[in-house]
Amino acid sequence: MDLRIASTTQPLTGTQLARRATAPQGGAGEVGGFSTAFKDALRGVSNAQAQASDLQREVQLENPNVSLEETMVAMQKAQIGFQATLHVRNRMVQAYTDIMNMQV
Repeated sequence: MDLRIASTTQPLTGTQLARRATAPQGGAGEVGGFSTAFKDALRGVSNAQAQASDLQREVQLENPNVSLEETMVAMQKAQIGFQATLHVRNRMVQAYTDIMNMQV
């Protein structure tokens, strides 16, 4: 799960800000974007949880090819990913609430 955001090293000028603000958002030709990154992150967390669940089931069935250590690491990765997702969701809800409470 990679949640890095690409940034430029140079500050944006007024014209660049205006171009960025008027550029179409979420169009069909858009390569990246927040929604794509967020969907990929959610998919990654879901896959990690599924893998941890599968490994846990295999350990319970006493599969000799699956180690307890591998299972515990997978479970921790899934838990950390879920906690990160939960924090992002909480921040998004808080930002939405703040915007809705702004006076116009």
